[in-house]
Amino acid sequence: MTGALKSSSATPTPDLSGVEFATSADGIPVARIDDLVLAMVMSPSGFAFLASAVFVRRPLAELTRADFIGHDGRLADEAEFRARVAETAGHKRDLAALNRVQTRMSASTPWGGSQVAVIYADGVVAHSTAVHGGFHLSADRNSKVHSLLRKDTPWYEEDCEWAIVALSFPELFTGYERSMAEKTIRNTWPDEWEAIHGAKLTEGESWAKDRQAFDQLHRADHVVTSAIFSDQHPGMTEVVAVLGGKWQVDHDERRFLVPSDEYAGRGRFGFVIDPVRHAQYDGPSSFIGWRGREDGS
Repeated sequence: MTGALKSSSATPTPDLSGVEFATSADGIPVARIDDLVLAMVMSPSGFAFLASAVFVRRPLAELTRADFIGHDGRLADEAEFRARVAETAGHKRDLAALNRVQTRMSASTPWGGSQVAVIYADGVVAHSTAVHGGFHLSADRNSKVHSLLRKDTPWYEEDCEWAIVALSFPELFTGYERSMAEKTIRNTWPDEWEAIHGAKLTEGESWAKDRQAFDQLHRADHVVTSAIFSDQHPGMTEVVAVLGGKWQVDHDERRFLVPSDEYAGRGRFGFVIDPVRHAQYDGPSSFIGWRGREDGS
């Protein structure tokens, strides 16, 4: 992780040592951390996001939007931009203090032959392949992983399971990485997190836990699975909804008309039909797959 960081948690008192801030030639906030330059860029849709550039040596005040690439997450305002810059700078400082060694070694992984390996410590090696990657732990290292998260094999893939390695050996990871690992464990293995910490996750602390609660609460409600702006009813969105939001062979699939402004404010787990306010719809459909069906089908 050497580029701009994804957002984790805000830093109350950001450490901005070693960071240079400025305004670019076209008026956007920019910052330099060693060979990395970050910018707060406005999208055509009107929201701000974090973009980056590397090995750009020109003065910050001479840079423009065209110098930056990527999309490293949305930003609420310039204060969040500065917090993200501070977080990235802290990660780079922590990374420089660790003794990771990048090398090449002949190794067969579950994802193919290793192309690049990074030795974090004795018995902890991260491998990258042409398609994927992950950590390999020695038998001794794997025995130290908490039993609720330990795998039968010594391989931990890079998407989510890397967080198990970071949780098990925090001294080998940066503060930012430890923060992201904690978040990943809560979102992926919430029951195991609760058992390990002896605490209950509250609403908003775990995506997976919140999803379970949503599914339980709305198992008997119609939840939208597909939506399209209605050609026949301007300002309305035609939706297809099924019980619990999960399609099954004997599913009860129905169409409804929902005001488009209301549908735009749907929650992260889906839009729940209110039978009192949202009328079931059996008229001409804007869905190609529904055209030609008999009314009420």
